[in-house]
Amino acid sequence: MNVTLSVDEKVIAGARLRAEALGKSLNQLIRDYLQTLAGEGDVERDMEEFRRLSGKGNSRGWKFNRDEAYERT
Repeated sequence: MNVTLSVDEKVIAGARLRAEALGKSLNQLIRDYLQTLAGEGDVERDMEEFRRLSGKGNSRGWKFNRDEAYERT
């Protein structure tokens, strides 16, 4: 089924960038969201996506430091 939506151009542009960063199309993100909203989420698919995306970040050498996290100024 095709659905027509009215959305601000800036919102669409930002959403497309976010979708691209996730390796998906905007259409796929919307479809996934609607399936989740309707209670038709696929746990196995979600876990596979989680595995695919895990470890893909770049901390640019930064490492977590517990002392710095709790440092008070």
